Amino acid sequence: MARSVWAQGALYAAAAVLLAGVGWLLDPLANWLVGLKWAPMRGPAELLISVPEPWLTVVLIGVGALAGTALIFFDSLEQVSVTVSGEWVVLKRAGHTQKIAREQVGHVFREKDRLVLLGLRGEEIAREKCDLNARRLAAAFTEHGYTWVDADPYEDEFRIWFPKTPELPDLANALLAARAEALESSDSGDSVKELRRELARIGIVVRDKGKRQYWRGPGSVSR
Repeated sequence: MARSVWAQGALYAAAAVLLAGVGWLLDPLANWLVGLKWAPMRGPAELLISVPEPWLTVVLIGVGALAGTALIFFDSLEQVSVTVSGEWVVLKRAGHTQKIAREQVGHVFREKDRLVLLGLRGEEIAREKCDLNARRLAAAFTEHGYTWVDADPYEDEFRIWFPKTPELPDLANALLAARAEALESSDSGDSVKELRRELARIGIVVRDKGKRQYWRGPGSVSR
């Protein structure tokens, strides 16, 4: 299962049109800013309106359309395609393939825009960006005997993390501390993801609520 060609094309078109519209609105916005006695970004606004028409409008609309197309393109690189059988689950995205044996999977669910697979002890074995229809996903997994649930069955076991949490080993605390720092930085998305994967390797599942991290270990009860 993956985005259909039609759906992908529709997303490209919608994003291009939307951001082209934003680009078109920049011209009157710049003129409005220049007319104010004091306004932030007045210098760039004056530079913008110095470009003669109709080139200004053409360039702004073109740049907006290109930005919208680029946005969907880079988003599509993060989206996972899903192949489900009675023996394996195969998750593929650009530059990455994960093959998971059926006997390793305990529960499957969607959490916002992520597809999550938990192991038999509740450990997180996969978390991938996936905007495929939830009903289609649920049908595909249940058809092959996997347990699809509406939410994390271990939801009640999450606890807020604070530095040097005594219930956690030193390595987990160190990884969570590094991840907390990464969450504060606007350009550290890859670090946040990689630290989540490192935590998953030692059996710690982490969830974010704003800038706060909540954690749990492997599930303690059979579900």
